[in-house]
Amino acid sequence: MSQFFQVHPVNPQPRLIKQAAQIVHDGGIVAVPTDSCYALVCHLDDKAAVERLRRIRGIDEKHHLTLLCRDLSEIGVYARVDNRQFRLLKAATPGPFTFILEATKCVPRRLSHPSRKTIGLRVPEDAIVHALLEELQQPLLGTTLIMPGETDALNDADTICERLGKQIELIIDGGACSLEPTTVIDLSGTGAELVRQGRGDAAMFGL
Repeated sequence: MSQFFQVHPVNPQPRLIKQAAQIVHDGGIVAVPTDSCYALVCHLDDKAAVERLRRIRGIDEKHHLTLLCRDLSEIGVYARVDNRQFRLLKAATPGPFTFILEATKCVPRRLSHPSRKTIGLRVPEDAIVHALLEELQQPLLGTTLIMPGETDALNDADTICERLGKQIELIIDGGACSLEPTTVIDLSGTGAELVRQGRGDAAMFGL
């Protein structure tokens, strides 16, 4: 059964964040609230955890997973960002946006899109996720918590416990999230392309 942590949404308890980080280090999958909806996250470098995460979500290697980063400088380690892209990222982070960008060699090849060599990245505006990222000192690999065959994301920790309590290692209850996932913007081409409309306002990109 999953462990279940009730974490303060504004002032996360350091003891619980340290325990959550250890679970990630040990190969666990964690359901964590974000500034959009809940996400499933795991360690960037744990191949078995990543494969298990994909199975739970019912997605293949062509579905972009997302690196949850602490800030823009960390995005720059894992994605190629030119001046145009940087200005757009700076205006929209932190916030409920996921950006598709060309991956650098710091991203394991098995995580980037097999034909396009791109990766999803975001800087969430959520105290719990930020505390976990700071404890880990590296990005988390994540995906929106939408179950196979469904269109709506899960946004309640108790429901997640009922649905996934035997499949993941930890559920962090930080209160109810938005039902809307992130807005996904593809910046890997010459312009900005709207991939998915979610909580973020795509109008700031002229879309």
